[in-house]
Amino acid sequence: MSTPWLHVIGIGEDGVEALPATHRALIAGAELVVGGTRHLALAAPLVTGRTLAWPHPLADGIAGLLGWRGRPVCVLASGDPFLFGIASTLHRHVPMGEMACLPALSSVALACNLLGWAEQEITLLSLCGRPMEATAPALQPGGRLVVLSADEHTPRTFAHWLDTRGFGDSTLHILGRLGGGRQTRRSARVTEIARAGGLDIPRLNLMAIEVVATRDARVIPLACGLPDDMFDHDGQITKREIRAATLSALAPRRGEVLWDIGAGSGSISIEWMLRHPANRAIAVEKSAARRARITHNALNLGVPALQVAAGEAPACIAQMQADGLPAPDAIFLGGGISNPGMLEAAWRALRPGGRLVANAVTLESEASVMAARTRWGGTLTRMQVERLEPIGRFHAFRPGMTVTSYAVTRTEDTP
Repeated sequence: MSTPWLHVIGIGEDGVEALPATHRALIAGAELVVGGTRHLALAAPLVTGRTLAWPHPLADGIAGLLGWRGRPVCVLASGDPFLFGIASTLHRHVPMGEMACLPALSSVALACNLLGWAEQEITLLSLCGRPMEATAPALQPGGRLVVLSADEHTPRTFAHWLDTRGFGDSTLHILGRLGGGRQTRRSARVTEIARAGGLDIPRLNLMAIEVVATRDARVIPLACGLPDDMFDHDGQITKREIRAATLSALAPRRGEVLWDIGAGSGSISIEWMLRHPANRAIAVEKSAARRARITHNALNLGVPALQVAAGEAPACIAQMQADGLPAPDAIFLGGGISNPGMLEAAWRALRPGGRLVANAVTLESEASVMAARTRWGGTLTRMQVERLEPIGRFHAFRPGMTVTSYAVTRTEDTP
């Protein structure tokens, strides 16, 4: 269409009076105006057509809106509609040629200008429909976070969680109704807010955090190879040094999918997802107790979106394909390598350009990866790590099990 039928208009706390005349005219001329109850109330003086408040679930409202395709429709949103807003959802159904987005100042821009923070240097997160544990990787000493709140209870709940993780000395700014005449600001140490009672916080608020970590704070390192004791495990874990080398061979890139077969504690999947927020992983483990540990570890280390599945290799691979799960860009085999058909099933599941890494510790699994290298090429690396341990009054280096790591990239011409 040459002219968009759908306009998504951002409104600030200062209401429709602060909108340009062109934006107000679009609202007044719309046959349908859609938004939250608060947005519709702000725009009420301009609306001449029908109104639709977003229902629950929101998807029902999208279907109704699409029935007006080709007729003038306005969707109202807070601030910048493409910033954790409705515009991203609408764009999955309506191409940009049919819709135009007209943003107001975002709450993030208002917060940064109020505090004197450079927007490009902050980390932006949201707790709207997301667990607070997802913020854990961003809690780096000296960092500045802007976190969108779900409601008036979010700041105190979040402050309590931060305090328990050792970030109680951080400064927390709670900013409410930004851009309006009733704008509020409360700044205090995280510990003080966590323990305060009767906080009068507007429902519409965001938090700005200046991160300070105590000596014992649970800071998630930015490097591969997290300490083993950061994971709850029963001994079934790819050890730190081997894990760092394994992640290097898996070579994660933005937005890629990993299948972690025989996931144990989930350490490989978790570190894969920590490399970039858009990365996804499916951890497959036959033990119910270990699956519970993987879920716990993923939440504790800030990647609650890790998908955990039950299955035994190699049958689980065919089942994952039958279930229509996203095809893997990389597969890690931490066990079951010598099972008949295991390597072949993983190889067939890989998309062209995908990477397969298999860590063998037994003679049988080592023989399997050596045969695979003869067939498909790739590299074999033998690794052994020795750690210093006490022996009575003395100390000695105790060697861990030797790991033979097979890494190969599937090209389009390899069968």
